[in-house]
Amino acid sequence: MPKGYWIGHVDVSDPEAYKLYAMHNNEIIPSFGGRFLVRAGAAQVPEGTLPERHVIIEFPSYQAAQDCYNSPAYQENISRRQTASTGQIVIVEGWDG
Repeated sequence: MPKGYWIGHVDVSDPEAYKLYAMHNNEIIPSFGGRFLVRAGAAQVPEGTLPERHVIIEFPSYQAAQDCYNSPAYQENISRRQTASTGQIVIVEGWDG
């Protein structure tokens, strides 16, 4: 079964408020089997334009990635992110090649 991933690209406007969002994710995401592969850090965008912060989270399955995003706990946490940042999140199914 292919893994699932969240890929996020974010511009943070309020770093202190964003820390609260991230802190809650430290509890929510592992409860669905998720683990951070990329969480900010150095990056360059050799083609195109993207926000400043990049996040990749791996889940044991595409369904687990969807379940985490749609969970009441994460849905409550979204408002913390939206008041502190702008960006995009995509949920993708991994390649089991």
